[in-house]
Amino acid sequence: MDDRTPVLVIAGLLGRAAEGVLRAAERLGSEPDTVVVRHDLAELREGVVRRIVHTTPLLPGWPVREDVSVLELAHGCVSCTLRADLLPYLCVLAQRDSVRRIVLALDPAFEAEAVCQAIRDVVVSGVPGRVDGPAGRGVRIEAVLGCVDARDWLADATGDETLSERGHAPVEDDRTVAQLAVGQVEFADALLVFDGGADPDVRMRTAAVLARLAPRAPIAWLDEPASLGMHASSEMPRAAALFGLLDRIPSDARRGAGFDPHSSLLRGEPPLTPDCGVALVEFDTDRPFHPDRLHSAIDVLLDGVVSARGRIWLATQPDEVVWLESAGGGLSIGGAGKWLAAMDSEQLEQIDPERRLMASLRWHEHFGDRHSSLVILVHEADADEIRHALHWALVDEDELRQVRFAPERVAHWGDPFGDQHEEPCGTTKSTPVTGDGGSRKNER
Repeated sequence: MDDRTPVLVIAGLLGRAAEGVLRAAERLGSEPDTVVVRHDLAELREGVVRRIVHTTPLLPGWPVREDVSVLELAHGCVSCTLRADLLPYLCVLAQRDSVRRIVLALDPAFEAEAVCQAIRDVVVSGVPGRVDGPAGRGVRIEAVLGCVDARDWLADATGDETLSERGHAPVEDDRTVAQLAVGQVEFADALLVFDGGADPDVRMRTAAVLARLAPRAPIAWLDEPASLGMHASSEMPRAAALFGLLDRIPSDARRGAGFDPHSSLLRGEPPLTPDCGVALVEFDTDRPFHPDRLHSAIDVLLDGVVSARGRIWLATQPDEVVWLESAGGGLSIGGAGKWLAAMDSEQLEQIDPERRLMASLRWHEHFGDRHSSLVILVHEADADEIRHALHWALVDEDELRQVRFAPERVAHWGDPFGDQHEEPCGTTKSTPVTGDGGSRKNER
């Protein structure tokens, strides 16, 4: 039996709308020993963070207690907030017998995936009465709940505005709103969608996108979020909707687990037929990309596209699995470890058997498991145009012979992709992409 304290992570729209739903649920009282934790990063640029904690009453009729702590960070950044306060505070709460559930209502600048990974992997030290180690030794992710405002989520998910331009992060933080908007949905175990006042066409297109980004996540559609939790009479249906939503989460949901870049890109069996102009475009080939032509063609993934992700075989980097990922108008390329064909026997022993099995089904006598596989979610783009551009970027027959018989010549081809490549780009790098095979490198 897992006796770690369960943590419900709420990400996305947030603010007080999602928190209002949770507080309404708490007042119904099946678990009066729930603690809601939220970090207000509005003054992060000044090095100030406010930790806001709501504790449910032990007895019916008692008021909800709110505690606000002002934290001063030497470095005004999200990562510092995570390491310096949130993770140690989770460890403290996990030690309290009076706390049976923790709700993390994340500020928009926090990414749920990064928070869950930190809970799982980052060593926390200096907590009295506790042996140093990750917070995950004392807490477990019960579920990740994504909150979406259907009125503007699709516009956010397809734009190129940065978080700093939106006022959610310091100027040096170049993450985009689209990255968070897409990421919050992809990583969610369940979705709470507010559609009050949304244009009917936008609502339908948003629903079609959500069904393809998070096909296994149950969705609850609610009206105007601003009214949630404001009146006692409205709390019962809101809380019932929330509990019902959490109950519908599949038993094998991710619940904070990381994404394997070598797993299926169509996880969850999303709809493959178009709906309201929204469609998934699959691109799969056993031929490598020419780096210069791919760089020229890559803009096709930045216009009319919600997201793209996948593994790339780049002719000039034959050992490395290149990982491509986009959200809205921004795209990044990083590393996802080595191809199996480039590993020695000791490295192969450490690889998941399922990956080895899948690789064996498409193994090429000369190139092994090398391939390119992309899934692109479009909402306005022409699928045929995308396929044509990507096919054009592949090596031709003469170049393929060089890849096989003259790799020393291929090594001298121009390669605009570096280990921290972003689109749109101003400069290019030629440093090979590297990675550990278990994670992605996301610069945007």
